[in-house]
Amino acid sequence: MGEYPIYMSMSCDNLCVVLVEPKGAGNIGSVARVMKNFGFGELRLVQPRASHLGAEARNMAVSAIDLLERVKVYENLALALADRNLSLGTTRRFGKYREELLYPAEAATTIAALAKTAKAAMVFGPEDTGLKTEDLDLCQYCVTIPTHPDLPSMNLAQAVAVCLYEASLKFSAPAYDKMRGKRPALGKNLEAMFAQMRQVLFEVGFLNPQNPEHLLRAFRRMLARQGLSEHEVQILRGLWDKISWLHRGKGES
Repeated sequence: MGEYPIYMSMSCDNLCVVLVEPKGAGNIGSVARVMKNFGFGELRLVQPRASHLGAEARNMAVSAIDLLERVKVYENLALALADRNLSLGTTRRFGKYREELLYPAEAATTIAALAKTAKAAMVFGPEDTGLKTEDLDLCQYCVTIPTHPDLPSMNLAQAVAVCLYEASLKFSAPAYDKMRGKRPALGKNLEAMFAQMRQVLFEVGFLNPQNPEHLLRAFRRMLARQGLSEHEVQILRGLWDKISWLHRGKGES
């Protein structure tokens, strides 16, 4: 029997997989196996509804039990993404706030362009409901896998496999070394800037109190996809500070 072809020339330690509220232990184990198939080693769970260390997960993980034993568990998605420079959330739904979606190959290109200098995350939602809009708000990009309308929903591990396969191709390609020069800001610093932006836009009366999220999400999408550096985030925070200061001064005069 001949040797199996090797499709990857390197693994990527800077890309982690995040599962939000997974409910099936077998699915968690299957995801671990898929990750190891393609050379990815960091799995994060947000409020899991099943054990990642039990027999069912271990049986499905097969030779990836070591990955299960290194799993990190978080109270919420914001904490799980706090140290990430780039986050991509998966969804099969289209519509409001989900107009611009990347296919897995496009997402892989985006990740690979930054993977040597920045930390990225691929986020997958619960098997029964998928990611909420609030979860996708924490991601710079939304990713969708085209499927047949007769059965559009994929098994969790299958979805992870499709995305990581595309990523593995990009990481092993010569284009992998063509990096952008800018390292994006950490997720926790982006979220702090967005929180400040929200407060200031309320202060100056720019937002409709009855439906503030409509414009806020538009601002988030517009800014998050620029791959803002830490320095650029600080510039924006300085801008919000200045606007707030000027508004307060005008009110006191």
